[in-house]
Amino acid sequence: MYIFTTLKTKCSSLLQLFLGLALLLGVSKSDPDPLQDYCIANNKSPQSFFASSTPCIDPNQAVVSHFVTSILSEPGNTSGNLFGSSRTLTNTVNFPGLNTMGLAMARLDLAAGGIIPPHMHPRASEVTICLKGPLTVGFVDSSDRLFMQILQPGDSFVFPKGLIHFLYNPNSKTPALTLSGLNSQSPGFHLTSVATFASKPEIPDEVLKKAFQINDQDVKRIRNNLKEVDYACLCK
Repeated sequence: MYIFTTLKTKCSSLLQLFLGLALLLGVSKSDPDPLQDYCIANNKSPQSFFASSTPCIDPNQAVVSHFVTSILSEPGNTSGNLFGSSRTLTNTVNFPGLNTMGLAMARLDLAAGGIIPPHMHPRASEVTICLKGPLTVGFVDSSDRLFMQILQPGDSFVFPKGLIHFLYNPNSKTPALTLSGLNSQSPGFHLTSVATFASKPEIPDEVLKKAFQINDQDVKRIRNNLKEVDYACLCK
């Protein structure tokens, strides 16, 4: 009886460990694999439930135009915002054929001296290709090490998933341009400065003062500056 109970306990523990590992491996994937050749996004019918992708149209209604987009050929508007940059991202509306494919693409326009501020993508890694440069890029790993490089046209750089990174155009006269690929249909865009100083509701001043070793006036000034920024052209 004792041996049976012991074996039962060990089997139960092993089962719990196996299920835990299976769960961890499952959540580590960027996006789930599709169960069909394609799932053209149905953007006409209202989505009445929350899901990781948009519902599909009838596959028999698929046409070649669903798999083509020109959205990344259009220059972004880099004027009118503090950072001098614009980010154009593909989605299921402007590129319905990408639905459930587990990837997205982005065009990043940076005016002279423009910057894509420190940010992170919680659900995707990113590889960027410099088309017009030079362009200074970099990311910080979980050991607070900075990996930074100046890209010339034709160079590529990878930003690991979930790590803070940035892109900066050091040229004061000419714009820069990159195209990026991300391994998630919905990579997310978490702007570090906005998340910290312009969250809703706001993070308590005492927390920010202690975390950044600044005073009340500094907190107020940073918040006021960030609230005046138009993020629509950067975070769409």
